[in-house]
Amino acid sequence: MNTKYIFVTGGVVSSLGKGIISASIGKLLQARGFKVTIQKFDPYINIDPGTLNPYEHGECYVTEDGFETDLDLGHYERFTGIHTTRNNSITTGRIYKTVIDRERHGDYLGKTIQVVPHITDEIKRRMLREGLDEGLDFVITEVGGTIGDIESAPFMEAIRQLRWQLGRDAVCVHLTYVPYLKAADELKTKPTQHSVKELQGMGIQPDILVLRTERHLDDHVRMKVASFCNVDLECVVQSEDMPSIYEAPVSMQKQGLDAAIMRKIGIPVGETPAMKPWHDFLNKQRNAKQEVHIGLVGKYDLQDAYKSIRESLNLAGIYNDVKAKLHFVNSEEITKENVAEKLDGLQGIVVCPGFGSRGIEGKIIAAEYTRTNDTPTFGICLGMQMMVIEFARNVLGYKDANSREMDERTPHNVIDIMEEQKNITQMGGTMRLGAYECELQKGSRTYEAYDCGDLIKERHRHRYEFNNKYQEEFEINGMKCVGINPAANLVEIVEIPEKKWYIGTQFHPEYSSTVLHPHPLFMSFIKACL
Repeated sequence: MNTKYIFVTGGVVSSLGKGIISASIGKLLQARGFKVTIQKFDPYINIDPGTLNPYEHGECYVTEDGFETDLDLGHYERFTGIHTTRNNSITTGRIYKTVIDRERHGDYLGKTIQVVPHITDEIKRRMLREGLDEGLDFVITEVGGTIGDIESAPFMEAIRQLRWQLGRDAVCVHLTYVPYLKAADELKTKPTQHSVKELQGMGIQPDILVLRTERHLDDHVRMKVASFCNVDLECVVQSEDMPSIYEAPVSMQKQGLDAAIMRKIGIPVGETPAMKPWHDFLNKQRNAKQEVHIGLVGKYDLQDAYKSIRESLNLAGIYNDVKAKLHFVNSEEITKENVAEKLDGLQGIVVCPGFGSRGIEGKIIAAEYTRTNDTPTFGICLGMQMMVIEFARNVLGYKDANSREMDERTPHNVIDIMEEQKNITQMGGTMRLGAYECELQKGSRTYEAYDCGDLIKERHRHRYEFNNKYQEEFEINGMKCVGINPAANLVEIVEIPEKKWYIGTQFHPEYSSTVLHPHPLFMSFIKACL
């Protein structure tokens, strides 16, 4: 069949969960045997979110092919297991840069370059994934932001044009908010009506409405929305608050969201797929009673800043039949005097990734405390580097040990800048990014955790590395380098075998953890915490 296109837009307010709905649709269509991909179009002018502060946009997710993307791509991969690429994350900045580069090259033969048709044509080309030849059954396109935002107008115009060009091969799913007014004891549909009216004013009639709500909507409310917004009643579904985001695909399936999409497109609906592995996972989640308390030692007091780490810990907890209770510990507030109090009651800690010097001394103090008290510790990227610096200072005796990132003049640069990074002047997209091979040392705890042979592949996002000049000294004193990149001889994993679980990875294992396949390192870490 021809490739079908699903456009997911949002109205009223942001942060309604378009990414979760897009990922849920992808999962449901996959369960029916279709080949699916999901892509995110963000209206901001940055080329990618790689240079954005996490407070601006949450975590920066990295694809296997080395592209820095929006955190929603993490949801897409965790739900569906697909491997996204740079083609799944597009920003206004990338669109305009492509068009301007072509204009400078002379590709437009002297024409005046305008938003319509040149910018919208480039958006349409990317939405249709022209030239990629992937044999996809469905392409789900989520557009960031909210209807009415000035920066999203070109994307809406592109969708309007594609709806006409593609006919029944395209469907628009619009996510809105239905607030509850406590004083009136009433759910209000007016914001949804206005949002749909705004969309209609742009020439787009939504086919399906997903109503985000904190209270259950009865059929009367759904019928009211359907009649005012020109949408079939069966195509008005609700997205209620649930105990877990992973309940969303099941809720959407029960309400017939995937069936409604297929009917709109003209595909026989057939039987509802059982999705047994997903239900098995949800049952394990519901039945998990015991709690394991994990501390996230970092500097960003924001849930989305460590989104993939949080989800990886939650998933590993569920598969270990426990609930992972995560506690943020601000590394800027940790001192030698209060570290015991700050980490009291935690069965394990994750020393979180990041950039810059803010909060690193607190991470180093936390790493020393957990090492000397034999508390399971997982250092990721910068977190691993802080574990290395702590060991150099307090075991090797180099009190001035540091990273070149934090102190360019340190005489004991146990963490140093990569050779190929030394002459780089631009920040965006210039780090060591994407999946690289790592050779595991047989007999190490890490090797046992992976249980898949000598060679693994993991995703990176960093400029600085373990300084191999110190490797022998570290290993003699008890910190082993058990994971090495075979091509560049770079240290990827360190561990202290004599401890219960004290492992640092230069890569980001959280990017590879999915609902049906939790990452083996997180699984091993949670087991050690128990």
